[in-house]
Amino acid sequence: MASCWGTVALRSRSEENPRFQFMHRAEDVGWAEYCYDHLKNFIPLSPPTYRKVMDLRIKKGYSESYIVQSRTDEVITNLYKKWYPYGKKVLPFDYIEQHLDERSLAWWYQDDGHLKIVNGIVNKVILSTVSFSIPENEWLIRLLFDKFNLRFVIDGQNRILLYDQFQINYFLHLVSPCLHGFMNRKALPIQPIRPIAKRTTIYLSEKFKLLKPTSEINLKLDKLDTLFANSKKEVCIHTTFSTFNPLLSHKENANSYQIIIDDNHRQTLARIRQQTGLTISQLTNYCFSI
Repeated sequence: MASCWGTVALRSRSEENPRFQFMHRAEDVGWAEYCYDHLKNFIPLSPPTYRKVMDLRIKKGYSESYIVQSRTDEVITNLYKKWYPYGKKVLPFDYIEQHLDERSLAWWYQDDGHLKIVNGIVNKVILSTVSFSIPENEWLIRLLFDKFNLRFVIDGQNRILLYDQFQINYFLHLVSPCLHGFMNRKALPIQPIRPIAKRTTIYLSEKFKLLKPTSEINLKLDKLDTLFANSKKEVCIHTTFSTFNPLLSHKENANSYQIIIDDNHRQTLARIRQQTGLTISQLTNYCFSI
């Protein structure tokens, strides 16, 4: 079940009559309708209902939302037993492991995820997991790595986050086919092409021994074009992630080199960095590795 997260809940006054329920703010009515349309053939749901509630915490004094609730049904009872086996919400590990795929990940992200952008650059992806225990979140982190090679971490608020731009770009590429139009704020925006300084410091694995850093590095950077999938100089994100993920999985000691990068290489590096989030040093190490 793609949406048994956060804003989605199983409500019950008694364990014999649970109901499935989710709620979204009024601005996201399109997303609420989309969820209803995609779930109504599997769960006996009522259409989204507008709700206005007094809330003195916000300036206008009230909150507006749309709520969707099911009737009682055997399928809801079975879900309740999986997610609330003792009357308290716990993660059903086997069930999640079986059903977590790109689509359910995208639904989870749209329901309970946030994309933070700073100065036009993606900064972090947050999945709100504050209602889960730390061991449950640690299990989710392992599962996300095992299934998608994504390296989430837990922050001080017990949320799980992605900080690495390369990982963020891949995550957003992974979920993008399932993002609804009303959730465009959570899609990857077009990243600005940030110019690379002519004189630049590059950190290169110490296993590569250089005598003439500027000339040797510029010669290796000719291999950057192998990352482009077409004549438009566009990178295939899936292929690039598969290529770089093993290279980035372990840390190596590095030497720093301050060099002058050729103009054509600076343009290529800037374009690939824009599309992937990879750093100049990571791209240079790749060129020395192939």
